[in-house]
This record gives sequence, structure tokens and C-alpha cells, in this order.
Amino acid sequence: MGQQEKVATSLAGTVSEEISASLAAVDAELARRYPGDPGTRQPVHTVYVPGDVFEPGTLRSWGDQALAALDEHAPDAASFAAVLGIPDELAGPVHDRVRAKLEREPVEDLRIDFEDGYGPRPDAEEDEAAARAARLVSEAYANGTAAPYMGIRMKCMEAGVRDRGIRTTDVFLTGLMAAGGLPEGLVLTLPKVTYPEQVTAFVQLLEAFEKAHGLDAGRIGFEIQIETSQSILAADGTAAVARMIDASRGRATGLHYGTFDYSACVGVSAAYQASDHPAADHAKAVMQVAAAGTGVRVSDGSTNVLPVGPTAQVHEAWRLHYGLTRRALARAYYQGWDMHPGHLPTRYAAVYAFYREGLEPAAARLAAYVAKAGGDVMDEPATAKALSGYLLRGIDCGALDTAEVARLTGLTRADLDAFASPRRGDLTVTAP
Repeated sequence: MGQQEKVATSLAGTVSEEISASLAAVDAELARRYPGDPGTRQPVHTVYVPGDVFEPGTLRSWGDQALAALDEHAPDAASFAAVLGIPDELAGPVHDRVRAKLEREPVEDLRIDFEDGYGPRPDAEEDEAAARAARLVSEAYANGTAAPYMGIRMKCMEAGVRDRGIRTTDVFLTGLMAAGGLPEGLVLTLPKVTYPEQVTAFVQLLEAFEKAHGLDAGRIGFEIQIETSQSILAADGTAAVARMIDASRGRATGLHYGTFDYSACVGVSAAYQASDHPAADHAKAVMQVAAAGTGVRVSDGSTNVLPVGPTAQVHEAWRLHYGLTRRALARAYYQGWDMHPGHLPTRYAAVYAFYREGLEPAAARLAAYVAKAGGDVMDEPATAKALSGYLLRGIDCGALDTAEVARLTGLTRADLDAFASPRRGDLTVTAP
């Protein structure tokens, strides 16, 4: 081998060292504020059940009611696909997977509601309901009937209900600890947040609870529900939601858009309050940008049009829900709310159709990227990250199978994880 030619430079090595030293604080701030997606499973929806309604059989009941709705209003793949406009080639796979999901895991994320869905009650009654919720959640995780994620939505941090919200949170968490500890799937939802200081206060509550029970600092995370215009645009013109994420001190796991409270807050009349209203789009776009890179996920809202009544009315409600869910997925809102068992068939149909119709194109693009094979699209590392994330979400919810993704891409689950969650500044993940 010949002697390697020396490359000429003009700057002393100390220049690079000085620049790095000057940016050390920025490097640390980037790592702290923008750690990237946590790489954990994100549920496709959250189901809310009032605190006095939740029972040991609630999850199974929702699945059975959803299956009964399918049997009554769309008894086979062809009829279900025709109602929703699902392409013929996807009709069978989507229908079969939806039914299997409803039989196996009808609800991915459950919130036992002590806020709007529960309302004001005597203190003794809410205390009893919160303690009962803790007992039932613990039992569900112990006997294998729990949803992957479960928790409560307490009352907010506004003055009129603050003490009640704090007490309900304390009663619920204390009950979980007494029953064996906090489950891994625990999720708390803090509603009607208007000021970052309310987030700070909730962090203070959780810190006190962790200290009282000897838990690791930061063990308990929570979601922030965006239901007021002031949480999007503060009085000083800043995006308050971004400051709320910072105020959570790393505990925030999600931002949930509240369709009806937010719409009412900005003056949208009841007939037009929907998750596809321009006011909703603006709020969610701000939430999405504020959360990007922080590891905090964004959830869409819900529809209050329930699939009940005669078949024609159910079909109309199903088409609306299916369309709104597909619209949200295209805008990268991978989670939403479901308010009725009849929403489950169209939630999963929309999610499964979204991932199954994009499976082969996404797999081909990722395989070409790994093989550096080119093609008619020149993808960059960031796109490989997005493609892997897409396939992983499809696997996690049951739309796709690990084996079929591996067959089409040549990649294992671990390979996909590596592409989907590279370290900051390292988007050049090497192929396996």
C-alpha cells in the first residue's frame, strides 16, 4: 500500500476544542429537553369510564359490545368494508384482525374518570370510588385482565376543585401501593391545564408522594390535557404548552387534546365542535411542534357522535369516526379518545387499514435504504427512522405481524428499534 497523502488544514486543533467548549451547555440542554421518542408502545386510543361505572368486567364488556355491534350492523368482511370504504384487498385482513383484537385486547388504554365524566360528589363517596378504582386496577394487573395502560383522570388544579383532585390522586395512588405497588402501565391525566404553574404544582404533589413511599424520583409520570386556549397561546404571546412540558421536569408523557372544552373555549358553536375544525387543527399543530423531540406524545380528541340506533344511523356514525381517525393518523396523531364501545370497531379498522395499506411500500423503502439500492425515492436517515417507527406502531397495535415485516424488510424487531430511536446527532445508523 502506498503512503497516505497528508491533508492540508488551516486551523489549529484548539479551534475545534474551543468551539466544543463554548457549546457544552447547549449540548447538555439539547440532551435534556429533546431526548427523542422513548421507544415504548403508544396506545392507539384512550377509553374513559366514569369512576362509579368502572367494574371488573368493564374491559371485556366493551369488547363484547363492540363484537355484538359488528354482528348486528356489519356481519362480514364485505359489508364492513363497504360501509367504511375499505379497499377489497384489505377487507378480509382488516375485518379478521379487528375481530381478533376485540376478542383479545379490546382496550389499549383505560382512564377511570373522576372529572367531567364523574362530576361533583360528596367527599366520602369520591374517596370510596377512588379507593375502589385502585383495588380494581391492582386486581386486573394481578389476574391478567388489565389493559396495557390504566389509570385515572382526576379533577384539575383550579381553585374550586384543587383539594378534591389532590385527595383523589392520593387515595388512588395510596391504594395501589397498599395492594402491591404501582403497575408499569400506570397513567395519570391532569385535565384543564391553563398555566405552567399548575403543572409545577402537580409535580410537587407527585414528588411528595414518591418521597413518602420511598419511590424513585420521577417514577410517576402524567399526561397534560389541553382544553383551554390559554394553554396554546399565553397572555404574553408565547406557546404555554411548551412551557408546560418544561414545567413537568421530565414527567410529562402525553398531551391530550380536549375537543369539546377547547372548542367551547374559543367560541365554536356546539354543532361545529369537532376534531377536524380549524381551531382544533391549529391547537394540535402547536401541541405537535411543542412536543417534537421531547418524548412527549400527542393525542387527538374524540367524537361525541355515538354509533347507536338503527343500522343506517350506526353506519353514518362509523363512517364519521373512521374518517376522523384516518385523518388524524395522516397528521401523525397516533392516539385518540373513544367514548363508546361502538367506536372500537372503527378505531381498529381505521388504524389497521392505515398500516396494512402502507406495509409493502414502507417495507420496500426501508429495505432499499438498508441495501443502499436506490430506486425512485432517495431516502435519508430521518426517513428511515420514520419508516421504522411506522412499522413498529403497526406491529404494536396488531395491524402487522413481526414475521411479515421481517420477511419484507429483512430486519428484526431489534433492528427496527435501532432505526426508529437513534441517539441525538446519530441518524446514520448502520444496517445490520
